[in-house]
Amino acid sequence: MKLLETIKAKVTAAAVALWAWMLLKAEEWKLREKLVALWEKTKALKTGLRERFFRTKAYAKLQAMTPLRRRMTIMLCGVFLLLGLIFGFNQLKTFMIKHFIAGMGLPPATVSTLVVTSTEWQPKLSSVGNVRAYRGVELSTELGGLVQTVPIKSGMDVKEGDLLIKLNDTSDVAQLNSLKALADLAKVINERDRQQLEIQAISKNVFDTSKADAKSKQAQVEQQTALVAKKNLKAPFSGRVGIVMINPGQFVNPGDKLLTLQTLDPIFVDFNLPQSNASQIQVGQEIVVTTDAFKDASFTGKVTAVSPKVDTNTRNIQVEAQLANPDKKILPGMFANVNIKLGDEVKLLTLPQTAVTYNPYGSTVFIAKPTGKKDKQGNPALEAQQVFVTTGPTRGDQVAILKGVEEGATVVTSGQLKLKNGTPLIVNNKVQPSNSPNPQPQE
Repeated sequence: MKLLETIKAKVTAAAVALWAWMLLKAEEWKLREKLVALWEKTKALKTGLRERFFRTKAYAKLQAMTPLRRRMTIMLCGVFLLLGLIFGFNQLKTFMIKHFIAGMGLPPATVSTLVVTSTEWQPKLSSVGNVRAYRGVELSTELGGLVQTVPIKSGMDVKEGDLLIKLNDTSDVAQLNSLKALADLAKVINERDRQQLEIQAISKNVFDTSKADAKSKQAQVEQQTALVAKKNLKAPFSGRVGIVMINPGQFVNPGDKLLTLQTLDPIFVDFNLPQSNASQIQVGQEIVVTTDAFKDASFTGKVTAVSPKVDTNTRNIQVEAQLANPDKKILPGMFANVNIKLGDEVKLLTLPQTAVTYNPYGSTVFIAKPTGKKDKQGNPALEAQQVFVTTGPTRGDQVAILKGVEEGATVVTSGQLKLKNGTPLIVNNKVQPSNSPNPQPQE
């Protein structure tokens, strides 16, 4: 309650003070005398107009009418006069608003700007690819059997011909020895028949039969030898084995995937490029590969093959490149970023990609153009001017400008959505858009 009484007292005091000020100013400015003089002039004008109207033919015709018709005529004239006043007031209001807006001009817009400069630019093609082993295979056996020994360990480097898995081949070796004995016997018999044939002790038919039997027995030995060899899984090439999950005593079936063997040095990278770049790709070109696994490392290699056909579904051409991988860091199946260098470095004008507005009718940028005037702070006043540009390749946050702007021009980099030609500009470069040729993810 005390607060309400205090507010009421202050409002009353302010009203009394305002009324006293108004009375004081009225006396100071002699408003009463001016209003009285204006009223007298209005009365005199009214009287003069009235007397003139009484002397007109329209007044005489109005007096000649019947009272009802006279009242109707006066009413209609009053309505038309009121409508005319309303229409005139609306037209005056519209005119004043347009005049006020035209006098104000375009409101200024706050933007960020950047001076266009030329930078060194390495022409290149970029793509993404997959890492593939120089040689890679999922090993399995042609025959089933019981695992006898596993002389390797997971992740072990092996050479071509090293024993990886040995199956139980005791019965097969015994059968091989038996066949070898029969083959030796057949060979001895064939040799004896040859000696007897020389002295005409036997016929040629008997000798040919023993000779064929000796060859048959030797073929059986070779067949059994191959069978025994199939019980020993050996490395078909040098490389690194994967995770070994086979244990002695385990039974495996023919065709079961037992382990993987991959050659990691050198290593291949497969990637695709649009058919429009087919003329720029040649065998022997240098490439630079980066992976997410090793963000600070890059690997160089060369293009080793280009596919002789274009994929009809994607209209891309497949390219194969080979990399040296002595540390064996890059592994098959990795995702890789591939950059192909095209010629020497060149100088190009660059801008942040946010500075360019892409439209169906062309790409545009806004230039901060001096007007030759000064703003309130005394700095040169700037206004926006839209120009068409021809864009080139991109890298990171940057885009190359081939035509449309010159080096040293001041270009709007953000805030251009609210601009049009002639818009006054307020430059605020406290926050600039990203303009890095090689941006990195922020953590």
